[in-house]
Formats: sequence, structure tokens, C-alpha cells
Amino acid sequence: MKHLIGAHVFVEGGVGSAISKADEFGFTAIQIFTRNNNRWASKPLSDKEITEFREKLAKSNVKVVVSHDSYLINLCAIIPENLEKSLAAFKDELDRCEILGIPFMNFHPGSHGGAGEEEGIKKIAESLNIVHQETKDYKVKSMLEATAGQGNAIGYKFEQLAKIIELVEQKERMCVCIDTAHIYAAGYDIKDPKQYKKVMKEFDDIIGLDLLKCIHMNDSKKALGSRVDRHDHIGKGEIGLEGFTNIMNDKRLEKVALILETPKGKEQLEDLENVKTLLSLCK
Repeated sequence: MKHLIGAHVFVEGGVGSAISKADEFGFTAIQIFTRNNNRWASKPLSDKEITEFREKLAKSNVKVVVSHDSYLINLCAIIPENLEKSLAAFKDELDRCEILGIPFMNFHPGSHGGAGEEEGIKKIAESLNIVHQETKDYKVKSMLEATAGQGNAIGYKFEQLAKIIELVEQKERMCVCIDTAHIYAAGYDIKDPKQYKKVMKEFDDIIGLDLLKCIHMNDSKKALGSRVDRHDHIGKGEIGLEGFTNIMNDKRLEKVALILETPKGKEQLEDLENVKTLLSLCK
């Protein structure tokens, strides 16, 4: 199997610097932030940044780029002002992806804030419908990420992700990302080979493997079903090498981007080690 594999890459020297770093590391798939991930406001991308990113990507070995949205965005926020800010920021994220030619914008569904899961799911779909209407002809897809279910987070069950997609009007704009640490903490056993097969069948039956475009490859510091989101290095956590062996040898995932979000220093050398570990599991 030839994998699309890499990590979340820093963009301190501008978005184009991420492509240079990816090529230096031999990554074929990366994730980036296209704006400050902890602020509502962000300055627009300059023409120079856009051109540099597109030109570098065209010459690069990177086949898939995923953008991750700001952590402040909550598409089912119960405070009207926060929902308004979230909608504006979400549209800005899609705008940036479209300008840069990034095909996927990954986001956490949201936290219902006590309104209840059913209400939260409806509100997320409503929010997506509003923003999709404002960005009608965009090619970038909104990528729902499965969560661990910490606090009031929505998206810790495949059924919840499927329900959001069902309520979205422009279904062709939707796709899904599995985070291994999240789904393990949510109670999906991907460690045991038999259970892994069951989990993947369940995903296929409920959502459809054709909608799975990215897997965040993170070991989990917390136990199966803990509902706590804590990432660890590959093989160092509760999922262990067994779980990642299942993924690395699943032929159905050949075209799915495998992207690390494990702890790292500024130089990102840990990412190189984790990719090496993952590739060593291929049979």
C-alpha cells in the first residue's frame, strides 16, 4: 500500500512554508491552519502568500492538504453573539481554502452548551446550510470531525455525524474525518482486529466509507470509552501499535489522508519518528 501520510504542519513563515516543510519531511498529506486558530479576527491572505502557496503546492509531492478551523468556532453556540461570530469565521475559513485551492476544511461539529444533542445537531446543520448558501459554488468540502464526546461535544457517535449530513441541503459539500484518539475515547475499539472490522463496518453502514477523506492518527492517553480527548505518540498510548497496524493495512484506506496531530516541538522531529513508526507497521 502506498499511503497519503504526514502531519499538521506549522505555518510560521506563511502558508507556503508548510509545503516546504512537508517536502523536506517527505510528507504526501498535511494539515494546516490558514489563520490564527485562537482568535476571531484574522488578516486576509496577501496575493503574494496565495501565489506562493499555490506554486509550491503544484511542484510538491503533497497530494492532499486539509485545513483545520479555529478552535473558537462553535456552529451550535447557544449565545447568539458567539453563533454569529462562528458563522462569520467559518465562512472566512472556507473563503481561505477556496482561494488557496485546499479541498477540505476540517471542523469539530460543536458543543451544544446544555441545549441537548438533538437541538445541537439541528443547529449545526442549520449553520452549515447558511454558510454553504453564502459560498454556493465553492469546491472546498466541509469536513466533520468525529469527537471524543467530552463535555457537551457533539459528534462522538457515527449516528450524530450521519444525522448532521442528512440535514445538510448541499450534501455534496460534506465529508468526514475520523480522529483515532477521539473515537477510541468515545468507545469505538479499533485496537482489537475483530472489533476494528466491526467499527469500520459500522462507519460504512451509517455514514459510508466514500465520505471518509481523512484520519487523524493519534494514540490516546485515555482509556477506551473515557470520553476524554488527550493525544499521545503512536504506540505510546492506549490504542498501541495494534490499533495502528489495523489501519495501516486496511486497503480501503489507500486514498484517505493519514495525518498526525501528536505532540511536537518547533522542529516537528517527533512527526518524522511517528510517520516512521506508522510505515513500519505495513505488512
